[in-house]
Amino acid sequence: MKRLIFTIIICVFAASAFAQTSADSARTDSVHKKKVKVKLGMGDDAPSISNEPDTAYHAHKAPGFSFGVTFSRIDLGLATLIDHGSFTLSPNNRFLSYRQWKTSNFGFDLVQFGYRFNPAFKIYVSGGFDWTHIRLRNDITIQRNTPVLTYTEDDIHYSKNRFSSSYLRIPLSFYYRSHEDASGNYFRLVAGPEVGVLLNGRVKQISDENGKQKFNDDYHFTKLRKGAFVRMGYGLMGIYAKYYFSDMFENSPAQAGLRNFSFGLTLGF
Repeated sequence: MKRLIFTIIICVFAASAFAQTSADSARTDSVHKKKVKVKLGMGDDAPSISNEPDTAYHAHKAPGFSFGVTFSRIDLGLATLIDHGSFTLSPNNRFLSYRQWKTSNFGFDLVQFGYRFNPAFKIYVSGGFDWTHIRLRNDITIQRNTPVLTYTEDDIHYSKNRFSSSYLRIPLSFYYRSHEDASGNYFRLVAGPEVGVLLNGRVKQISDENGKQKFNDDYHFTKLRKGAFVRMGYGLMGIYAKYYFSDMFENSPAQAGLRNFSFGLTLGF
């Protein structure tokens, strides 16, 4: 996952550098040629290229349907467990005690289909992937293929004990953007419901005795989760928050009422 995050950061900086180089070239050639405007975008505003003379007015897309492959709404933040409305875990769930600053959420969208009503408002459904990584404090192992969520206490110490879930996410987004300012940036607000389909659960452990180990199972994670999200920001960056109304686990009565809330930075929305 760290490699993927570094790759995303490098791509963002490369895109910014390319945009600056294109702008400098356009200014250099403006004496002899018409300016070529190149707009690089991630997410809801696709890149556009125009050979028209540069003016202060920037045209927006016309209303209509759109469909395409994208790499957008890249979320990187912290995940928090909420137990019956409380941030404190109940006795039934204390074995899931976790390190807050190492418990993370990461996700992005790859496809989208939508309809633009006007330059300020559109609605679209998209599809992507979402991961939640819980860094456990205790030296335990969540068991596979059990009737309910079960764990064992181990006699060895884990330098890393991570309990993770991965989902296919399908959000329905209601998107609003303000008018562009003098620098070409604008405020954006996106909100809506989200459905997630479980892909996999995983336990990853690192210890001196056993080295690195990975175990895959569904671990009773909810197979179809439902929630809501909001994203807001100015320019390329923003913040996001997601709350899931579904319990984190199913067919495990002791974990009923345990839910997931995530928040952090979002890029390319």
